[in-house]
Amino acid sequence: MSSYQNLRIVFMGTPQFAVASLQKLVEAGCNIISVVTAPDKPAGRGMQLQQSDVKAYALQQNLPVLQPEKLKDPIFLEELKSLEADLFVVVAFRMLPELVWNMPHMGTINLHGSLLPQYRGAAPIHWAIIDGAKETGVTTFRLKHEIDTGNMLLQRVIPIEARDTTGSLHDRMMHIGAELLLETLEGLASNMLQEIPQSERIDSKTPLQHAPKIFTETCRINWSKPANEIDQLIRGVNPYPGAFTTWEDKKLKIWAAEPVEGTIDGEPGKWHTDQKTYLHIEAGDGLLNILELQAEGKKRMPADAFLRGMRWT
Repeated sequence: MSSYQNLRIVFMGTPQFAVASLQKLVEAGCNIISVVTAPDKPAGRGMQLQQSDVKAYALQQNLPVLQPEKLKDPIFLEELKSLEADLFVVVAFRMLPELVWNMPHMGTINLHGSLLPQYRGAAPIHWAIIDGAKETGVTTFRLKHEIDTGNMLLQRVIPIEARDTTGSLHDRMMHIGAELLLETLEGLASNMLQEIPQSERIDSKTPLQHAPKIFTETCRINWSKPANEIDQLIRGVNPYPGAFTTWEDKKLKIWAAEPVEGTIDGEPGKWHTDQKTYLHIEAGDGLLNILELQAEGKKRMPADAFLRGMRWT
């Protein structure tokens, strides 16, 4: 038996990104004594209660599940304490209060979707693409008071491909992150890891990029910006929540586009189209060829299908 398999681990996570890590640990024989995830929430047209992705997987594996509404709830804290865990492992979960992350004697580790100290915050994958970064990565680190600032354990660099979306990059990072997490547990169990304070990786010549939560206004396309920046925004908020503009006073989501050569009239946001096969929209310095879009209340569709369904006057 590997030394990390002796650790009593509580896993905390909610979305699909966390499932890959939990699955990796389960398949490696880790002793997951409980899983903590978000409460069931109403969703869909019928507003029926839906389980988190992590809960669904945990139940498949017959793992005990805790779903606290509040992380400082005394009953939850007592349950957590009674588990006598050696280590808490956090992947895509809520911000933990100190009385939770400081509970196990080996502390709490987190998997973050960036090369810390870059892109601390809630949306590191989105912002790396929006900013046009050439690479990102995953980092395991210890939790401390300030969010995403704890000592780093391991990192792995991941190139950002030219046409990556947040969705495609997320899916690669999800699996690479799971591998890094298991490697981190192996290192912790064997006392072979050297913790690195993030301050040692902060260079005054390289500004820290931040990754705050994505809001609706973040996704609004400013056609006066350069075409490549608009393209990065579109890819950076795909598949969620989606970049948008307005058309006939309604929201029009742009799901895929690419900068193309062409003559512009100096009117950002102006449409150039043959009304059948292509739609180009002017940016501040060129054209964007719209590949996939979605009118309000309609389904996503290729640009040519959208054009054929319009009434041209």
